[in-house]
Amino acid sequence: MRLGIDFGTTRTTAASVDRGNYPVVSFLDPSGDPHEYFPSVVALVGDGFRYGFEALDAAEQGAPLLRSFKRALGAGDVNADSTIAIGDREVGLLTLLTGFLTAVRDALATTSSIADAYDPATAEATVVAVPAHAHGAQRFLTLEAFRRAGITVTAMINEPSAAGFEYTHRQGRTLNSKRTRVIVYDLGGGTFDASLVNVDGVDHEIVGSLGLNMLGGDDFDAVLADCALDEAGRRLEEIDLATYVRLLDDCRDAKEHLFPQSRRIPVEVDSQPVTVQVEDFYTRATPLVEASLRAMAPLVEDLEGDAPLAADIAGIYLVGGASGLPLVPRLLKEEFGRRVHRSPYPAASTAIGLAIAADDEAGYSLADRLSRWFGVFREGDAGSTVSFDPILGRDQPIPDHGDLVITRRYRAAHNIGWYRFVEYTEVDPSGEPRGDIAPFAQIVFPFDPALQAEGTDLEAIPVRRTQGPMVEEHYAIDENGIVRVRITDLTTGYTRTHAFSRPLAEAA
Repeated sequence: MRLGIDFGTTRTTAASVDRGNYPVVSFLDPSGDPHEYFPSVVALVGDGFRYGFEALDAAEQGAPLLRSFKRALGAGDVNADSTIAIGDREVGLLTLLTGFLTAVRDALATTSSIADAYDPATAEATVVAVPAHAHGAQRFLTLEAFRRAGITVTAMINEPSAAGFEYTHRQGRTLNSKRTRVIVYDLGGGTFDASLVNVDGVDHEIVGSLGLNMLGGDDFDAVLADCALDEAGRRLEEIDLATYVRLLDDCRDAKEHLFPQSRRIPVEVDSQPVTVQVEDFYTRATPLVEASLRAMAPLVEDLEGDAPLAADIAGIYLVGGASGLPLVPRLLKEEFGRRVHRSPYPAASTAIGLAIAADDEAGYSLADRLSRWFGVFREGDAGSTVSFDPILGRDQPIPDHGDLVITRRYRAAHNIGWYRFVEYTEVDPSGEPRGDIAPFAQIVFPFDPALQAEGTDLEAIPVRRTQGPMVEEHYAIDENGIVRVRITDLTTGYTRTHAFSRPLAEAA
C-alpha cells in the first residue's frame, strides 16, 4: 500500500495509489455514511479525548470540542512543550497531534475504503505534507506526531508542491514549450500558500514559495459570523463562547454550501434565525482574498511589467478547501483572466499529489527550496552591539536525500558568543529580518576553554573581547527542510548543537 496523507486544519484527507490512479480514501462515520475526509477535531470526554467523527458526535452531547488545532503549529514560539486548551484542560500539543493521527491511522485500517488492504506496519510508502512556509519546529512536530502515531513517513512534501503534481496529472495539456510554469494557490482551512513551479514533463522544480500562516477558511467563517451578529443586532461581547462556537459551525456549514448563484445565507445567532446577503459577506471577505494576492504577488508579476501575469505561466491552480468559496475564483479571474483553473478536487488535491509522489512508477520528481530565510543575531563590540548575519536564503535548494551541509570557520573575538537563530519570511533593504519571524534557537557558546566546564552559568558572565579559538559553524539541511546547527571549538573539540530531535544547547 502506497498512500498520501494531508493533515489539514479542518479536514484530513488521504489518497492511495492504484495502478496509475489515485483515488481519494473515504471514511465511514458512526452511522455508516462515507466521507472523503476525516474531521480534524478533538473532543474532551471525561478524562480522555475523542477524535474525528466520534468527536463531532460527542460535541452533539455537550462535550467541549476543539477545531483547527493545527493552526497552533504555525505559532512562532511553538515547541515540543507547547500546550493547547480544550474545555477546562491544558494538553500538550504534541500529545494531541499524536492522538489525532493515531485515530486517523486506526480509521484507515478499520473504517475506510482501503481498510482491507491498509496495514501501517507494512505500508510501502506514506508521504505527508506541511505548509510551504512552515518553520522548522512545525515541520519537526508534524513528523514526530506521525512517528509516535505509528505511521512511518517516507517523505514530507510542501502542500502546494504536492498539488503541483496533481495539476500536471490533470491539466498537463495547458503546459507547452512557451508556458512551462504553474502557480499553485493553496487556500486551506488555516493557512495560505503559493508556489511557483517550473514543469518539464514529470520533473518539477519549485522556483519560489510564499504564504501566510494565519489566513484560511477559519477567517472567512469569522467574517460571516460578524455579518450574522450585525443582522441579529448583537455584539460579540454579548454572547458566550459556546454560543459563538455554534455560530462559527453554522457559518462554516453555510459557507461551504454557497454556489455562484447564491444570494442569501441563512444562519442562526443564539437560536435567532437571520439572513446575510451574500454580497455583504463578500464585501467584508474581499480583503482576505486581497491579502492572499498581495502575499503571492512576487510570484505572478511579469518581469517586464507589461502584464499582471508572466507570459510563461500556464495557469494559477486553485486548491485547498477554502478556495471553494465562489468569491475566490471570481476575484482571481478578474485579476488574471482565463489562466485561473480550479482543481476538481480542491480539498483533496494535496492528498492526490502526495499519492503521486508515493508512486514510484509515476516517475515524478521534485526539486524544492526553503521558503524562509535563516540567520543569526550575534554579539559584537564586547556585547555592546548586536549584528545580524543571514545564513540561508529562502531560495536554498532542499536535498532530495541526505543532508546539504554548509560550514563557516573564523577566529572568535570574545570569551562568549551569543547566537540567536531565527527563521523569517521577509528582509528589509539592509538584509535585516522582517515579516513573520520565528525564533529557532538560542545558543550561548563559551569560546574561553575555562568556561567550557559542565554546569557553568554562561548567561551570568559578561561578554568581553579577547583572542579566541578557531570556531566552526556547521549547518545541515535535511530532505524535509529542517535545519540543524552545530558550533565547535576546533581547538578543544567542545561542541554545542541544536536539532529539533535533540535538546537545545546539548554539550558533547
